[in-house]
Amino acid sequence: MEWMTAPFEVTFVQRALWGGVLVSAICALAGTWVVLRGMAFLGDAMSHGLLPGVALSALFGGNLLVGAVASAAVMTAGVTVLGRTRRLSQDTGIGLLFVGMLSLGVIIVSRSQSFAVDLTGFLFGDVLAVRQQDLFLLAAALCVALLVSVLGHRAFLALAFDTRKAQTLGLRPRLAHAVLLGLLGLAIVASFHIVGTLLVLGLLIAPPAAALPWAGSVHGVMVRAALIGAAATFGGLLLSWHLGTAAGATVSGLAVSLFFLSHLAAGLRHRAARPSPVPAPAPALRAH
Repeated sequence: MEWMTAPFEVTFVQRALWGGVLVSAICALAGTWVVLRGMAFLGDAMSHGLLPGVALSALFGGNLLVGAVASAAVMTAGVTVLGRTRRLSQDTGIGLLFVGMLSLGVIIVSRSQSFAVDLTGFLFGDVLAVRQQDLFLLAAALCVALLVSVLGHRAFLALAFDTRKAQTLGLRPRLAHAVLLGLLGLAIVASFHIVGTLLVLGLLIAPPAAALPWAGSVHGVMVRAALIGAAATFGGLLLSWHLGTAAGATVSGLAVSLFFLSHLAAGLRHRAARPSPVPAPAPALRAH
């Protein structure tokens, strides 16, 4: 058992584990709605849309988290405004914002005369560089995500399954959609330092999607998704330590692998539970 416990005796690996567990819980709260509403493309666009704010913060020596929050706010407001334009489909608006923000970020980086902006860290994260203050920020973000999820659960649920019913019930679907975008932005901002923007969807989508066949309620999906994300974090850090691979990518890749294993097991369970066809009774022999 020493091979399993040895990595976690190191302080920075312990912080990485706690950071991954907190991020998994945040992503479970937001990612469940992303999976239920089919918003994966939006999540991808928002994660890449952080680049301008992060690049500007890095260039001027500011806090990267503040830059990420600013970019997430711009993306959230842009998606909300364009979503109300009837002449433009939501996917088109999201795609335009995605390309526009990413292009702006690359332009900012290209104008830099130095390598002040660590694009590798931004794209792929650095889970082993999690600091004590990062854990406090992640814990605060988790509390905010829990509060938003509890207060907005009824509106989010109606929005996920029937927007017109949400309007009829007076749940203000537009406001609920904007708040849900804010929750998604919070999860992405909290996660990008851990696994990077290219890999954040691994923790945001894979655990809730893996939990979906095994849960009978939204709360059940969230709880199972948080556990799956925590398991992916633990297993990913363990594999990364022994195999010498990139920690964030290993965590994200393991989360996706657990998704495929979950759906394979669910398919086998469904096949085993399917009643076998009852053979037709043999025709009675005629007496001659």
